[in-house]
Amino acid sequence: MTDILIIGAGTAGLTAGIYAARAGKSATVLESTVYGGQIINTPDIENYPGIAHISGFDFAQRLYEQATALGVKVEYGTVTSIKGAGAEFTVTAAGNKAYSCRAVILATGAKNRRLGIDREELLVGKGISYCATCDGMFFRGKDAAVNGGGNTALGDALYLAGICRKVYVIHRRDQFRGAETDVEKLKELGNVEFVLNSTVTRLNGETKLESIDVTDKNTREVRTIPVSALFVAIGQEPDNGAFADLVKLDARGYIAAGEDCRTGREGVFAAGDCRTKTLRQLTTAAADGAVAATAACEYIDRL
Repeated sequence: MTDILIIGAGTAGLTAGIYAARAGKSATVLESTVYGGQIINTPDIENYPGIAHISGFDFAQRLYEQATALGVKVEYGTVTSIKGAGAEFTVTAAGNKAYSCRAVILATGAKNRRLGIDREELLVGKGISYCATCDGMFFRGKDAAVNGGGNTALGDALYLAGICRKVYVIHRRDQFRGAETDVEKLKELGNVEFVLNSTVTRLNGETKLESIDVTDKNTREVRTIPVSALFVAIGQEPDNGAFADLVKLDARGYIAAGEDCRTGREGVFAAGDCRTKTLRQLTTAAADGAVAATAACEYIDRL
């Protein structure tokens, strides 16, 4: 039995653990992969208040150490079901390992969205990647493409431009959603080419990626671009299917919860990128973790 069971050891989950522990509650964080979440793949964080520069790995490590030093337990397993209500919930993980708790915080984050075209899964790890900082070095001196128009895509392109011979930035619109400062930086680089109003429609290569077909949305003209790698950065999607019977999900699969992190189910709270929100950043994830844990503690105190 633990007071609060937190599902997900990213920024939101670990922050929730810290706030729960400081409020005198026992907290267990259950993670399916590695603690830290997707931020561990970011080489340099520049927008977290009070910290001018820090790597994603170091940030996650500090957060983990802070939480565990306060007595927060971090265990590993994939949640398969959550049952119960009121004063006690039973959370079951793969292997039929069960946890009992008085409140649950869902902090599962979001995962990288796939292109959804033929042979994508077949070529993952063979030229298709969703993390430029993880796999970019494998393509040093080669031609690569980035698909996307947000901050992640622009950051990936800037990183790759420093190690690849040429980088194509493919975006379905004629304007980027990411920071204008990054767009201007890319424009100044001689080895970066923008391919706008276009989408990747075909992946070519038998045993590894050799080229991509890109279709212009206006003219329908198809251009074949020889590349050794395609880094997909077209956003994220939640992985909340296991909670569909527990809480309400919106049309895109995000947990319906507002800034108070309450799901509408007594004793169940949602924090971070897995819930409905307009901005998904480290700062908002940390804020959610604090709000959700405080609300969970207050809920337990009322029981």
